[in-house]
Amino acid sequence: MKTRTNSRGYMERYWEGRHLKLTDLKEEAKDLENQYLLKENIPLYPQQEFHVSHLKHDTKQYGLRGIRWKNGFKNPHGDSLVWWSLAVTPDEITSAERRLLETTYPDRTEEQVQMQQSFLEKFATSPSFSERSRLGSYRFTFPLEELLEAYSQQCCSGAQPVMRVFKTVLYKQEVMYVILVHSPANQELFSDRPLLTDDPNSICSYKDGCFIWRPEAMCETHSYELVLRPDEKQMEAGEELSYPEYYVWDHVAVALHVDRQVRKFDSA
Repeated sequence: MKTRTNSRGYMERYWEGRHLKLTDLKEEAKDLENQYLLKENIPLYPQQEFHVSHLKHDTKQYGLRGIRWKNGFKNPHGDSLVWWSLAVTPDEITSAERRLLETTYPDRTEEQVQMQQSFLEKFATSPSFSERSRLGSYRFTFPLEELLEAYSQQCCSGAQPVMRVFKTVLYKQEVMYVILVHSPANQELFSDRPLLTDDPNSICSYKDGCFIWRPEAMCETHSYELVLRPDEKQMEAGEELSYPEYYVWDHVAVALHVDRQVRKFDSA
């Protein structure tokens, strides 16, 4: 574990080249006495995967002016990375719910399918799923394939970008899993970071134009408990809890290595 203060003045504790699941992160960070991470009385919540096809970039007004002036994206602090996050749409939440039900109860009848009520949106409540910008008043959202194609043409001479497991970052209540995207020309520069593979047990992978995200902590504020009804082959969010439990929440960030250049994307 390493420690640093980031450009926004927040303390970061981070593990390079690893995406640590919560059980491993709790063990690694057990001496930190983090009141959120180390809680054990968290209500049961869904464990599913999201197939995410868009990225978002949040910024403040000065960042917006810079993007308009440069007609593109550049790290304002002179760093070589431009930061994005996964943007999960309501349709992708619905699709994740359907996959979870099909995996858990593969032999449901048509009647059971029709009886199932939507429940996953009651758990998708952390800032990861908010439509509001966390880091300012402005948000840019791009289709992932479009952004990667622009990056390929501008940074990789048309070649496929390389994706790597960059690090896990722990804040007070937030866990950030970072994916690094870089040009094949910079293989040696980042060879110490593992390649991002299509591992079904990983927190995040890439396949068929989507990031597949398997969140470890999707709620932040736990107001419901997942109820399983195997006899009826149903899932539901139970009664709203009188005293919500506050826990860590996680998200996936994507750091594009741009080598201090401006990356231009069509904002139309």
